[in-house]
Amino acid sequence: MYSAATMLFALGASYAAVPLYRAFCAATGYAGTPKTGMGKFEPERLHPVTGARRIKVTFNSATSEALPWTFTPQQKHVWVLPGETSLAFYTAKNTSKEDVIGIATYNVLPDRVAPYFAKVECFCFEEQKLLAGEEVDMPLFFFIDKDILDDPGARNVTDVVLNYTFFKARRNKQGHLEPDAAKDVVDASLGWSHYEHAEPIDSSSDAKGDTAVKPSA
Repeated sequence: MYSAATMLFALGASYAAVPLYRAFCAATGYAGTPKTGMGKFEPERLHPVTGARRIKVTFNSATSEALPWTFTPQQKHVWVLPGETSLAFYTAKNTSKEDVIGIATYNVLPDRVAPYFAKVECFCFEEQKLLAGEEVDMPLFFFIDKDILDDPGARNVTDVVLNYTFFKARRNKQGHLEPDAAKDVVDASLGWSHYEHAEPIDSSSDAKGDTAVKPSA
């Protein structure tokens, strides 16, 4: 867990803490997860590079079958310069007769742009509770870091797609909220599905081999 409250105080916005494994992706831009390093939010860096080519950012949305919500972007796309901040909105509505908690995941395409796509404020990975029939606007304050212009593999990109997926939330064995969906579905929403992952260790196994890891005393 971490916070960038001091830096964002100067920007007039809050920066939400995220679980450690998601923080890793945010710090590295792994698998299309927008990078959110502290240095990116220095006020002197948040100035448009006026001589650069504008980048088209398209907003996509989806919801899981288990979530009785509608979820749509209020704008189809925006055009931004590297270093230029932009504010976009999504609208979510709970169409059921019960209160429902949702969690959003996201990814950026192409992957090579993710290290430069910085979100100052957003609703990703946070618990979002909507009352029965409630409709809310969800802000997304972001910018594309000007360092993208120094990356030969990314500086010529002119089209970026931001994908958000909302899932119904459930509590895992540790009591933490997580998407109520199969792992492969969640991985796909995060842009991880085409990456190779190590097989999970079965901690409940009583085998004598080295395949099980048991809690320390």
